[in-house]
Amino acid sequence: MIRRIGGGLVVAGLLAFAAGCYSDRSGTGPSAASCTANLDPGAFGSVIVAIQGFAFNPTPVHVAVGGKVTWVNCEPEGTPSHTTTAENGGWSSSLLDPGTSYTFTFPTAGTFAYHCQPHPSMTAQVVVQ
Repeated sequence: MIRRIGGGLVVAGLLAFAAGCYSDRSGTGPSAASCTANLDPGAFGSVIVAIQGFAFNPTPVHVAVGGKVTWVNCEPEGTPSHTTTAENGGWSSSLLDPGTSYTFTFPTAGTFAYHCQPHPSMTAQVVVQ
């Protein structure tokens, strides 16, 4: 089964980002030819945020109340791991190695700032409406 999620395609639990989904000139999104990660089935229906180049892309992302966001570490092997950690303590992933992901469901409306715990200069927002 093939399903489109955010900027990628999910094929039997494998996420693959096509380079054409992002503009390399904008400085956002995966710049590699592809980004793959094994996703938990709970990630289906998510808005996808790629972690690449020590940045969260895109930002901000918009979801409805009850919507899911899945962060996928698209860094190359050997790159330090990242987290997605809410400024307000609402969620915190474990360290995400390249090729791994984390999904969170947003139960309430608001604008939620987050960062990477080991790399605090990496910041972004989720807007829940």
